[in-house]
Amino acid sequence: MHVAMFQTPLQPPERTPRQVFDWAVEQAIAADQAGFTEYWVGEHATLNWESIPNPELVIAAAVRETETIKFGPGAHLPPYYHPASLAVQVAWLSRVLEGRYMLGVGAGAYPSDAALRGMTDVSKNHEMLFEALDIMHMIWNADEPFHFEGTYWSAGYPESEGDAHGAWRDLSPYGGKVDIGMTALSERSPSIRMAGERGFIPLSVYAGNEFLRNHWRDYEAAASANGRPADRSIHHVLRDAFVGETDEEAKKHAIEGGLGRAWREYLLPTYKRFGILKGLVHDPSMDIEDVDMDYLAEHIWLCGSVDTVVEKINKWQEDVGGFGTLLIYSHDYSAKPEPWLQSMNLLASEVAPRVKSPVSAVTA
Repeated sequence: MHVAMFQTPLQPPERTPRQVFDWAVEQAIAADQAGFTEYWVGEHATLNWESIPNPELVIAAAVRETETIKFGPGAHLPPYYHPASLAVQVAWLSRVLEGRYMLGVGAGAYPSDAALRGMTDVSKNHEMLFEALDIMHMIWNADEPFHFEGTYWSAGYPESEGDAHGAWRDLSPYGGKVDIGMTALSERSPSIRMAGERGFIPLSVYAGNEFLRNHWRDYEAAASANGRPADRSIHHVLRDAFVGETDEEAKKHAIEGGLGRAWREYLLPTYKRFGILKGLVHDPSMDIEDVDMDYLAEHIWLCGSVDTVVEKINKWQEDVGGFGTLLIYSHDYSAKPEPWLQSMNLLASEVAPRVKSPVSAVTA
């Protein structure tokens, strides 16, 4: 199993933009040094707790201070961009990173981010996402002029002026292609099906094992219907984790630190609003209002000693059929980072090597 980080970020509202930026860059460096394979940076315009609107700035700052870790926005929201502009921006950054770039895309889950752009109806966002991706690929692969009129955007590739000085620069990404990841929040997500259709990386927010099983079934079915292989090792799952020397130490630092505060003040209310929390509760008879920090640490977070977390992940892998990359959320431990940095190192160096490989499920 690979370990990666999703820097959404979950930073409390009192943090200044500079503090959020500095912590995000420091976390990227720490993740690279710990042996994490990927570092995804969220994009949000209006949210107090998820306050990075420009993931590429974090990526650009971090790439010069790191060695091997791959970076990606997690995720750009194409409905809120002109896709041709985004295509050029992505291609250029992929070349700057020289093979360490991935592109995450999503339809946009928060109405407030849409309202900021003057959009009051987000029901067409998935259609816009799919059209935007089509246009972006047209731009990346353009070798002759074209003009495209879509439902939501127009785009094209202009005529050259006919001499060396008039030729347009190469707008293709590094190596001719971009690895694309698609985030999915709903249980029967159109995004997860599109990821299967097009061979994109499926990124699932953890909302219970049945939620993940449905994601993989939809991904695999869409891949098979389009003649694509579907291997569970490509599946990325986002879930909170905290590893300590002992169960008691891990639980203390998780509950009393940035992870616990984020859940108390932001994630629990958000998950209740989106209906995600119900899928996380293992006992269907349990009232979600009874979910407290102890329950989260025992049943929802991957929290404990190395042995405990290995046991939890192996059982989880067995229950859902396997996945390839665990994405952990980054939390605010900037005032006292040592326990959090230790957790990152233990997760990558001692937990991940002991997790059983996911069962391959390849379809022709």
